[in-house]
Amino acid sequence: MIPRYTLPEMGAVWSDAHRFEVFTRVELAATRAWADLGVVPKDDLDVILERAVAPSPERVKEIEDVTQHDVIAFLTALGEPIGPESRWIHYGMTSNDLLDTSLAIQLVEATDLLIAKVEQLFSILKRRAFEFRDTVCVGRSHGIHAEPTTFGLKLAVYAFEVARDLQRLRTARTTIAVGKIAGPVGTYASIDPRIEEAVCRELGLTPAPAVTQVVQRDRIAELLSACAITASTCEKISIEIRHLQRTEVREAEEPFGKGQKGSSAMPHKRNPILCERITGLARLQRGYLGAALENNALWHERDISHSSVERVILPDATIGLDYQLSLTIRVVDGMLVFPERMRRNLELTNGLVYSAHVLLALIDAGMTREDAYAAVQAAAMQTWETEAPFAETLLAHDTVRAVIDRAGLEALMDPSRYLEHLGTVFARLQAL
Repeated sequence: MIPRYTLPEMGAVWSDAHRFEVFTRVELAATRAWADLGVVPKDDLDVILERAVAPSPERVKEIEDVTQHDVIAFLTALGEPIGPESRWIHYGMTSNDLLDTSLAIQLVEATDLLIAKVEQLFSILKRRAFEFRDTVCVGRSHGIHAEPTTFGLKLAVYAFEVARDLQRLRTARTTIAVGKIAGPVGTYASIDPRIEEAVCRELGLTPAPAVTQVVQRDRIAELLSACAITASTCEKISIEIRHLQRTEVREAEEPFGKGQKGSSAMPHKRNPILCERITGLARLQRGYLGAALENNALWHERDISHSSVERVILPDATIGLDYQLSLTIRVVDGMLVFPERMRRNLELTNGLVYSAHVLLALIDAGMTREDAYAAVQAAAMQTWETEAPFAETLLAHDTVRAVIDRAGLEALMDPSRYLEHLGTVFARLQAL
């Protein structure tokens, strides 16, 4: 991921220096496990533990430029300060014993950072949902005014979805937290299964139950699926705010900081640039997921076609989502909301948003559904075309006037009626 979208903590997870630190932890854990089984002499283990230090990325690169093999380059650099005792490092292992076990550690670290951000986003959404629980606004379907809702309910819907995103990430964390120290094709022919158990226990992983030369990539696809879905939730929130920030609507807008500029040509502009950036980053996440799914099908016990892909998509997906979540947290927490504009917009259609309740009232009064629908629709179309108040066009119809009077219509057109059962939703949200 480019530096512009890389936050320091997540970026550090994927740095070469940290990667080689994790490599070193895995190799030393395996060497200790061999020593516990009596294979590595205690004196040699003491020398290894005393002298081993994660090699610098620069030194590994120097060696890799010659060997054209990244793991051999790392092992050579790791062994240089150790001396002859380094022969016990990587004993019985194949490259992917090191690579996949180390990758699992990095993915767990990255996922933990994502989980913490999603927890924060959920907390903010929940708080702001209750803040605007009774703030009436118009609900829209197909982009057209439907009937009254509340801004708090909009945010509550997002909060529940973020809670599901959180569960998906937690489940994916468990799925990817597996290690593999099983030899060239997963048969343990050159390594004792107890080594794998000891290494995974020390590193906080679970041994994969069965592997080839690699841990199966459906695990990584599951994680990137959770990332892509989470990103789509952020996008959903951002698109709603972008629509609400349009000049003609202006019911809410993303924060606009002191000294911020919206346009090089038009000083009045307050553009939803954060929300637009969130939308763009979600598109990348869907691409990463597609690549992860392609990686699941490898030749026989393993080919290397997945490796180059993962070097790009795993850092980029987690770094990108980390940044996207930070933007979404900033937008939701600092979002400006304009209840008066919401009320004005609710009244733009001269009462048409209450048509559903009028329909039900006519049915309750004894009209057939077909007759009631025809009467309400005819009055509604007249209001659409003339902008006359909906109550007036309704009362102009004899069939309507015969069963409901003006006072009854006015009662039906009270937006507070739409808040009557919201407590059910908010009780559920409070319980989370």
